[in-house]
Amino acid sequence: MNRRSFCRDLLAGGLALTLPARAQAEDPVRIDTHAHVFTRDLTLAGERRYAPDYDASIADYLAMLDRNGMTNGVLIQPSFLGTDNSYMVSALKREPKRLRGIAVLAPEAEETAMRDLAGSGVVGLRLNLIGKPDPAFASPVWQAHLARVKALGWQIEVQAEARRLQALLPPLVEAGVPVVVDHFGRIDPALGTDDAGFAQLLGFGAGQRVWVKLSGAYRIGKGEDGARHASAAAARLRDAFGVQRLVWGSDWPHTQFETVATPARALSDLALWIPDAAERAIALGRTPAQLFRFDA
Repeated sequence: MNRRSFCRDLLAGGLALTLPARAQAEDPVRIDTHAHVFTRDLTLAGERRYAPDYDASIADYLAMLDRNGMTNGVLIQPSFLGTDNSYMVSALKREPKRLRGIAVLAPEAEETAMRDLAGSGVVGLRLNLIGKPDPAFASPVWQAHLARVKALGWQIEVQAEARRLQALLPPLVEAGVPVVVDHFGRIDPALGTDDAGFAQLLGFGAGQRVWVKLSGAYRIGKGEDGARHASAAAARLRDAFGVQRLVWGSDWPHTQFETVATPARALSDLALWIPDAAERAIALGRTPAQLFRFDA
């Protein structure tokens, strides 16, 4: 099966999970906090590491949520679309109660534009710093930007290698905004939980302003290595942060890993990372409902 046909079958739902009715009844709120929507005909950012050759449409995503037993979803602006958040916003306007969004903006973005996004269901910004330098958070432009983010009650999501988090997170925490770290903190696949940056990330568990996403195990190691790293990392993150500051995301449509991942597998992995059903309900429901303002 080639990559494009695999993606088509995945989006069509042939590889999804059907949840027992009892599980759905016990966990009335189940939130997928990390996914992307896009189509091939959208204008791509000039600087990008990846360009999709298939569509992951709004309709596809909503259908996937239904099949995977999710009541709500959070859409993350994909980096290859840059700061043009319009397609994601169209999804939020289509399902204002069911969806929330995390946008990508330049620090020079005007307050009116940010307020418009907030009115459409955007609840935060993403900093995807893979392949990019650390932002100059101490500069006047960034200080003003972070003040606008705080005034809106938004969060900031960070995707960066674990070794960089010790420098990246403190300025954001000090700015008074909630910070969400993507994909287990992007620990080094060669080091796993021995990554010194991961140990530093655990230190932020003592505070109350940092959350971590259990998502995209394939981004921290190939095959069994990724599974092993994710299981070990999840256990240590639970100890350091408590389950109340962990959330889960499908990472749909698993960009660059479409042939090795499915939403069903992502959900079954969560049961391994958080074996206790009551704790899983917190990570799937109570915590993300508050963090992404579904209860607002």
